Amino acid sequence: MRIGILTSGGDCPGLNAVIRGAVLNGIKSYGHEFVGFRDGWRGVVEGDIVELPRSTVRGISKQGGTIIGTSRTNPFEGENGGPENIQKMMDANGVDAIIAIGGEGTLAAAKRLTDAGLNIVGVPKTIDNDLDATDYTFGFDTAVSIATEAMDRLRTTGESHHRCMVAEVMGRHVGWIALHSGMAAGAHAILIPEQSVTMEQVNEWVLQANERGRAPLIVVAEGWIPEGADEAYSDRGLDAFGRPRLGGIGERLAIDIEQSTGIESRATVLGHIQRGGVPTAFDRTLATRLGMNAVAAVHDHAWGEMVSLRGTTVERVRFEDALGHLKRVPQERYDEASILFG
Repeated sequence: MRIGILTSGGDCPGLNAVIRGAVLNGIKSYGHEFVGFRDGWRGVVEGDIVELPRSTVRGISKQGGTIIGTSRTNPFEGENGGPENIQKMMDANGVDAIIAIGGEGTLAAAKRLTDAGLNIVGVPKTIDNDLDATDYTFGFDTAVSIATEAMDRLRTTGESHHRCMVAEVMGRHVGWIALHSGMAAGAHAILIPEQSVTMEQVNEWVLQANERGRAPLIVVAEGWIPEGADEAYSDRGLDAFGRPRLGGIGERLAIDIEQSTGIESRATVLGHIQRGGVPTAFDRTLATRLGMNAVAAVHDHAWGEMVSLRGTTVERVRFEDALGHLKRVPQERYDEASILFG
């Protein structure tokens, strides 16, 4: 078979490891050939293809980003979009099947195309770890490690100046990065989209830590909504999908804390640094296994399915099982963490 691989949506540490795992397993175990679609679905609808021989993927598992590029192109838009045109492109280039690596938007598009008769298998990708039907997604561990290291550095400068330090991390709808990095860094409060908390409570946690002689560390997900507010803070307009561009809640939080408690406060937005750099060993291993198992799914003609991590086992689930329901931080996990606040 001749298999096309695409990486779509936001970049993520571990994408190259998926590509390498898929290509090596496909060549060595099944004798398949591989091509990459440049820049996600854009390469699919435009037929922009690059060959992926074994030599091309040599040593790329430790590299960040994606060697074939990514974009947020909608495969159903434009004169070359839609299942009929994409199938014609595949036929013209001798592509028998596609491995789509991406998050909810990518997998939703893959499901629609599969329902229309195209041969597609999915690999889940999101640093937010919010995709349902899989225990972990690659990139999450790297993002948590980067955020934790940054918070460790913030704590030393906070303690030197007796300041409250606010670290804003990614997390539009869920707070997994904030929860894990906050617990690892010993944060005095963790604020996530799943939990509405009053500013009075946040200030109380800050004062409790300060009274013990500590420099308070507050971790906040970009999508956190304070109690009494209607929506997440945004002053940067809309993105390509019409969603508010989040970011800035950390600075607003630092201003409010300083005004209410009198404790000098500073905010740091980690932003896209959480996506960059080399993946951790955990993410390299997970991504490699997912890529290898995705090829096995293609070989078995398991169209409309994605590979998923359950415990330590890689399984297959239908696209629909992963879509429509975000994997949110459960109440018991937040209650567990909140014992450490203040």
